[in-house]
Amino acid sequence: MPKKIAAGNWKMNGLRAALREAEAIADGAPDGIVTLLCPPATLLASMPGGLATGGQACHSQESGAHTGDLSAEMLADAGATYCIVGHSERRADHGERDADVRAQTEAAWRAGLTAILCIGETLEDREAGRTLDVLSAQLAGSLSDGATAENTIVAYEPVWAIGTGKVASPAQVAEVHDALRAKVGPDIPLLYGGSVKAANAAELFALENVDGALVGGASLTAADFLPIAEALAAS
Repeated sequence: MPKKIAAGNWKMNGLRAALREAEAIADGAPDGIVTLLCPPATLLASMPGGLATGGQACHSQESGAHTGDLSAEMLADAGATYCIVGHSERRADHGERDADVRAQTEAAWRAGLTAILCIGETLEDREAGRTLDVLSAQLAGSLSDGATAENTIVAYEPVWAIGTGKVASPAQVAEVHDALRAKVGPDIPLLYGGSVKAANAAELFALENVDGALVGGASLTAADFLPIAEALAAS
């Protein structure tokens, strides 16, 4: 069975004062699941024990003349054990293509990190009935051979549901996650992301092939994130 993972992506949020929230999340994290936070890189080395931590992106190269970038090895050196790759905001804001994401996934593996590979369709894709075709192409282009349950997590994040308050219906999530399970095998964890909150977490985690969530805004405070983690632990 895939492991259950409650992952929080803090995005470009969090100064040192936010470590109090991370400590509260660590103190309240339920047993039986992986509770993971991906803070800005400036906070990685200061994150409390009792939590898994990850980077939000990495460069494909180990080192070099890449001003402002961070290698997977640097993230690991700061204490990370996971790294998000291919998030739609990186694809949109930084022009990252499937080939770039594939190289970053391999870089995460090289550094001993578990890659959290994000894929997702736009609203235009969804309305045109192209969802599964788009996701299949992203997965094929972004994921190298050699993916295992130890080094890879796949996160389905419909672009139209990220930060919008909109959530894919259980039927829509089930359709996608069932299709992904057929492609990645029985053991790689599949996470759903897209306006996940305490109010909808239990319904999402009741679906057969949803092994957890990649949570954005609701992961910034213990009050919002811990109920999601608790719903996952109870599923």
